[in-house]
Amino acid sequence: MAFEGLSDKLQNVFKKLRGKGALTEKDIKTAMREVKLALLEADVNFKVVKDFINKVTERAIGQEVMGSLTPGQQVIKIVNEEMIALMGGDDKNQLNYSDKGFTVMMLVGLQGAGKTTMAAKLAGLMKKDNKRPMLVACDVYRPAAVKQLQVVGGQVGVPVFEMGTDVDPVEIAKNGIEQARKQDCNVVIIDTAGRLHVDEALMEELKNIKEATQPTEILLVVDAMTGQDAVNVSSNFDEWLDITGVILTKLDGDTRGGAALSIRSVTGKPVKFSGVGEKLTDIEAFHPDRMASRILGMGDVLSLIEKATQAIDEEKAAEVSARMMSNNFGLDDLLESMQQIKKMGNMNDLMGMIPGMSGKMKDVEVDEKALGRTEAIIRSMTPQERRNPDILNSSRKRRIIKGAGVTIQELNQLLKQYEQSKSMMKQFSGVMKGKRRGGLAGLFGGKNPFAGL
Repeated sequence: MAFEGLSDKLQNVFKKLRGKGALTEKDIKTAMREVKLALLEADVNFKVVKDFINKVTERAIGQEVMGSLTPGQQVIKIVNEEMIALMGGDDKNQLNYSDKGFTVMMLVGLQGAGKTTMAAKLAGLMKKDNKRPMLVACDVYRPAAVKQLQVVGGQVGVPVFEMGTDVDPVEIAKNGIEQARKQDCNVVIIDTAGRLHVDEALMEELKNIKEATQPTEILLVVDAMTGQDAVNVSSNFDEWLDITGVILTKLDGDTRGGAALSIRSVTGKPVKFSGVGEKLTDIEAFHPDRMASRILGMGDVLSLIEKATQAIDEEKAAEVSARMMSNNFGLDDLLESMQQIKKMGNMNDLMGMIPGMSGKMKDVEVDEKALGRTEAIIRSMTPQERRNPDILNSSRKRRIIKGAGVTIQELNQLLKQYEQSKSMMKQFSGVMKGKRRGGLAGLFGGKNPFAGL
């Protein structure tokens, strides 16, 4: 999970601060030394770290903290605010579209950063926003680059314009724009060539494409796992092309976080999106406040809600909820709930977005295969058995485990968890129905647990 090492170190620093009733200037300076080391180990630019620590220290040794009733929490608040500012603060991370109704965007970057896949991810995102994008294949050097763009473009249902690999990329870009207008597309995403390193020939070609197409956005795609190198690459591309924003890929991998924390400060350009997985739907708008919250172990509820909104069918969820509350919750409903949750993404990443859970999930790996086995068990049951698992006798159970390829222990464990869920739902339903009888009193023997407080 991204930022895991940095997050752990920072949380350990803050744990020490929370344990103190009052803070001295020495306490703050000791804590800031540890924060500085954590950031440097995360491959954050040295100058960025120095400025960050100076700002936090200056604020922390003032009246803002020393006069506070909860000085430890106040320091954490300052670190959070400065980290948000470091990554862009109130940056507008949304894409800019031309007010003329036709927008051209260039994706640039080094080879291997993930430009081609990101082009399709962006196009898919635009389709959801009722845009009509076209992808244009201008990488004529990398073997199979054109074919790759055609494949991923087809997967997201977006047209791809190409002229093979023997045509000047500038001509391909210009012809692609003409074709997009003819096909009534209103956004063109140009997938440009990359190199293993920045060179003058690459930059001249990109400058020529820029001059010929006049793009509204020039988005630099960088691999977050390259750390400090990503920052240097960003600076070079910005000098040549005056980029409008950055997209970080592989932010779900074992990245130390240095690129995400340094790029905005070094280039002055906002990080607009991040790639958080291999699927073509694994793309998120980059929000500095939410990213800071994740890094500091505070969770990211807003992103979790957004993922749920995109993945979960509201009507089906409402139906399942109604059956839960009426105590008619069957194994079909459990299967439906599991499938909708799986659509939201990696379970460990989702758990890390819940406040207070990131540290607890550090040594816990959610077994995605176990969810598959649970699904196999339920699908091996008859509709009657799913509605009423109480009818499961020995022969029925033998048939189910044979069909699902699981053990009797796994089946019994699922049935036990199901019964516990039903019991909890029954209690909760009783509380909701008993609001008129004193709210939570139903769970506490008819007594209000908060009376007299």
